[in-house]
This record gives sequence, C-alpha cells and structure tokens, in this order.
Amino acid sequence: MSELSKPFVKEALFWEKLPDKPGYVRCNLCSRRCIIAPNRFGVCGVRRNVDGKLYTYVYGLLTAANLDPIEKKPLSHFYPGSAVFSISTPGCNFFCKFCQNWEISQSRLESGLYGMHYTPERVVEEALRLKADGISYTYNEPTIFYEFMLDTAKIAKSKGLFNTMVTNGYITPEALEVLAPYMDAATVDFKGGANPEFYRKFMGVPSPDPIYETLLLMKEKGIHVEVTNLVVPMVGDEEADIRRLARWIYENLGDETPFHLLRFYPHYKMIDYPPTEVEKLDKLANIAREEGLKHVYIGNVWGHPLEHTYCPNCGYKVIERKGFFITRWSLTEDNRCPKCGYKLNIKGTYKKRFWGYEYLF
Repeated sequence: MSELSKPFVKEALFWEKLPDKPGYVRCNLCSRRCIIAPNRFGVCGVRRNVDGKLYTYVYGLLTAANLDPIEKKPLSHFYPGSAVFSISTPGCNFFCKFCQNWEISQSRLESGLYGMHYTPERVVEEALRLKADGISYTYNEPTIFYEFMLDTAKIAKSKGLFNTMVTNGYITPEALEVLAPYMDAATVDFKGGANPEFYRKFMGVPSPDPIYETLLLMKEKGIHVEVTNLVVPMVGDEEADIRRLARWIYENLGDETPFHLLRFYPHYKMIDYPPTEVEKLDKLANIAREEGLKHVYIGNVWGHPLEHTYCPNCGYKVIERKGFFITRWSLTEDNRCPKCGYKLNIKGTYKKRFWGYEYLF
C-alpha cells in the first residue's frame, strides 16, 4: 500500500503553492502559516508536503475516544451535566513543556504514527450508541486534525449532537469561518497569563496575539466561549498578566464570560516544578473578579469553593460541583436564580446523568 492510499492520509484544506519557491507550499490552517519544503512536515508533525500538495496524515487516526462529562473540558455554562464523546489524534502545533497529554500531542512521525482509524460516520455512531449529547475535539490541539473534525462535526449536527472543541486558539480566521457553523462551544486555553515571553520560552510559540483574534471571531459567530488559563508557578503566575488578561476578556467578550484558572501539576519536561499553590490561585481569582468578571472558576483543585457557580446578582450558590460532577442544581427551568430571579448566561438545559460517581458525594 502506498503512503497516500492509507485511510488516514487525505489531501489537506487551507494551503497554497508558492510560485517563487517551486515545490514548496504554505499551510494556512494555523497562525504559524508554515512554509513546507518538499517531503517535509509542518511544525505540527502531521501535515506533509508530497509532490507539491499538502496532506494530513491523521484523518481519523484516533489516539483517544472517551465519554466525558462536559465539565472536564472545562465548560461550566454550556449544557451543564451533559456527556461528550471526546476524540483526539497525534500531534500539536505547540511545544508546551508542561503538557499533560504529551504522549499524544508531542508525538511526531519520526517516532511512528499510532492510533485506530475511524471514519466520521463511525465517531457519530459511537457517540449516539453511548447516548452522548455531543462530540468534543480535545486532548491534543484539534486544529491539526481539522479536516476530520469538520467532516465529523457536520454529520454530528445533522444527527442532533452538538460540537465543542478545546483549543489553543491558533486556528486561522479563514479556517474558523468554515468551521463556525458547525461548532457550538469552545474552551480556549491560555497558559502563563498569555505572557509573550512565557509562550516563547516554555511553549515554542512566537506570540499569543492570534488567540485574541480567534476569540473575537468566535464571539462574532455566536460560538459559546469559555476561557482557561494554566497558572504555572514561578514562571507563569504574574499577577499583572492575569489582570491584563481578565481586563481584555471583560472588555471584549463580556463580564459573564466564564474564566477558569487551572492549577498546574508537574508533567513532561517540567516535573521539577511544584503544583500551583492554592493560595496563589485564590489571589489571582480575586484579581480577575476585581477586573469585573462575574464567573471565575478554579480548576484542578477538588472541593474548592470556586468549582461552584454563584448568582452574580445575589451570590446564591446555584450550581454545586465536586470536580467534574454536578451534585446540586438550583436554577429554574429557564436558568434563573431561584432567590432573586437573575438570568444566568447558561446555554442549554441541565442534563442530569448517572456517571457512577455519586457514591463519592
């Protein structure tokens, strides 16, 4: 079997030939816009120039396929309690030294591709069999398996499933324009307070600036957005950076945009760093609230008070959680606070599911 006839190899979208560099192509899928020499791969390690055409080598080559609570993404204001069928492939366009999914994201073709091939139809069938409410493109950066995500999302929507993605936000505007009609919600991940030097030194990314453009376009297209920021101790926990990021969210996305501060745990090439101190997370959460954000969460700290959702008007605890699981729901049918009647920015209805974890509560 020739390389191009393998079922997970398919001609890519969003690329162009370079007239002044015969045989070279430019990939226009992510904001790196890699110029790729013949028979070479882009930075993501999964898109290859073969005879002057760009191909994806991970079309449906899945490294994970799991049923997750949507709160794991984290999405706290989009169909709370629902279940999403979560999929990933090898590869990533970032080089985060702290990546918790590095076995998936940092794999490169030099080490050999791995995974099980799925068709978009099979993914949707599996999601329906498991009684999922939607599909989530996650674990590694879904932009790099864009073609499979797009084809799957189209079928999923036609079958009554919603689509969500967990992304670093480096997708190009032209690629997002095509995807937007099929994407219902997105978690956009910042790290280190979006500090440019942190992105260069610890993530191998030239600048976080394109992420802001992605967020603005997602808002324009009506995609439900929640923003996360991984707080890395000593090198990515500056209060000024969190204040700046929170202010940008407030001014550009709105004061009710959920903002999740995530605790760092040692992973990959940063196992000599300690977990983020909870006191530090509390302080940064207060700063984000000082900047006007009404829904600030702390993630990766089981049992923390900021796992819950509170009414912005009267402070009543309207959703209680333990980790990824809802333990008490107090909102009315139209997502209003039962105490004061304030309508929260919760999209969709509460999906009460049995996960088999209730005994923990």
